Amino acid sequence: MMDIYYNGVIFVKKGMDAEAMGVEGGRVAFVGDLSKAKRWAQETETVWHDMKGAFLVPGFIDSHLHLLLYGYVLSCPDLSRHTSSVEEIVEVLYGVQQEIEKSSGEWIVLRGWNQEQFIGDKRLPTRQDLDLVSKDRPILIYRSCGHIACANTAALLAAGIRKGTKNPERGSIDRDEAGEPTGILREYAINLVSTKVPPPDKEVVKAYMLRAMKRLNSYGITSVQSDDFGAFPGLSYKTVIEAYEELEKEGRLTVKVYEQCLLPDQKELDDFLGSGYRTGKGSEFFTIGPLKIIEDGSLGARTASLETPYADDIEHPDNCGIYIHNQEELDQRISYGASHGMQVAVHAIGDKAMKMTTKSIIKALKGKKDNPMRHGIVHCQITTPELIKTLKEWNLHAYVQTIFMDHDNHIVENRVGRERAASTYAFKTLLDMGVTVSNGSDAPVEHGDVLAGIQCAVTRTTLDGRKTFLPEQSLTVEEALHTFTAMGAKASFEEEEKGTLLPGMAADFTVLSEDIRKCHPERISNVSVCQTFLNGKCVYNAMD
Repeated sequence: MMDIYYNGVIFVKKGMDAEAMGVEGGRVAFVGDLSKAKRWAQETETVWHDMKGAFLVPGFIDSHLHLLLYGYVLSCPDLSRHTSSVEEIVEVLYGVQQEIEKSSGEWIVLRGWNQEQFIGDKRLPTRQDLDLVSKDRPILIYRSCGHIACANTAALLAAGIRKGTKNPERGSIDRDEAGEPTGILREYAINLVSTKVPPPDKEVVKAYMLRAMKRLNSYGITSVQSDDFGAFPGLSYKTVIEAYEELEKEGRLTVKVYEQCLLPDQKELDDFLGSGYRTGKGSEFFTIGPLKIIEDGSLGARTASLETPYADDIEHPDNCGIYIHNQEELDQRISYGASHGMQVAVHAIGDKAMKMTTKSIIKALKGKKDNPMRHGIVHCQITTPELIKTLKEWNLHAYVQTIFMDHDNHIVENRVGRERAASTYAFKTLLDMGVTVSNGSDAPVEHGDVLAGIQCAVTRTTLDGRKTFLPEQSLTVEEALHTFTAMGAKASFEEEEKGTLLPGMAADFTVLSEDIRKCHPERISNVSVCQTFLNGKCVYNAMD
């Protein structure tokens, strides 16, 4: 039995369209004109699907997000929708407190606030704010980036954080003039509190995964590269793998997952490697991907590691952010992973963090400029011309998130100054120089809305159209589609399996209501995802 899709536009790959596509046995059987489809129909039993002018594209691939954590966030009140003020956050928390009032001792853990979006006073929330909700129930709320969190007094006490508590290595505890903790925790200081929160069990983990996949399918996503091992402190990587494998056996995975393996503890990494896990091990639906390493924080939190101080940190004029590993430690970490058969993907946002990372990867490559394991850098935001040249020379992969234009347009020049900002978020330059660039959302930092990410890539403007940043770095719609399809497959060594709709490829595809190459660029995010197919099977239908 063959399914033939016709009467629309089929985006096979960048620079190639077709009138019709045949799908058989979960694979693309042919693409071509309608006459070719009719010839195929004479040779086999067929079902014709009239696309009615729709735009059919390869299934979207998000090359960096946190699927499990996204599912958790989707299961809770989303603070990103309630961040007009600290007072509004407190109001949301109070509502949650009322709902669980009878469950004494249960933690409240939410995520999504962003002080840059506050109306009026853009101060960070404090423990005193959260204590208005409860002084007895521990509360921990993460900034949208996850690199800053605020804890109330009960949560601080549960973690043993008091006036005399020293800053942990690679993190900091904000304090008031009297030396008392304000409740704001940065980077590894968050772990002092988060490790006290009981992790979910495997069945709850599976429920979060299913919720996230359902939402991702609605955005047209069929594959992700996901960092899940670090979603909840105390949750074993083994439990995460078991959850995915059980869902696969149950036939319930509707997104193909390439796991970005965050294993910062050396003993746990050795246990992982000793269990035989390596990049590429797994199945079509769940595969072990790169060793994920975090080297700095975020730009919004002013913890991304910069070569020179932040231009807008008045309280801490010498602040250059935080790097997680020194050069020797990073050299060792990357070389260790690479020598044990692991691709490496390093979170690096600031120019200092990227400079350190490229130096370590080059050392691990031992002169092999073709970079056979496709090591890369996740985020690549505060680039410099020298860093871009290094990415090209050593064939390093760039995992970018063009959706960040929606928020970062408002802060980047303030954070690093106009002169330094002129070479940042340089997605067009990277592509033009031949660097392999894949795209993603970093959900739940942002929602996994691919069309919004494409719009930001094309317009270089916030989704509301109010702020544009370096418009000369705009991508064409086809280039943006390429980063969300073929380049995503390239990052996971699957360019012969998915990312295009050439014959023989997996029939992972998405049907959009119109050709986004022809609509006004500022309307792209308003185009509808009509259907999403995985191996030829519909996993999302907007009409259902």
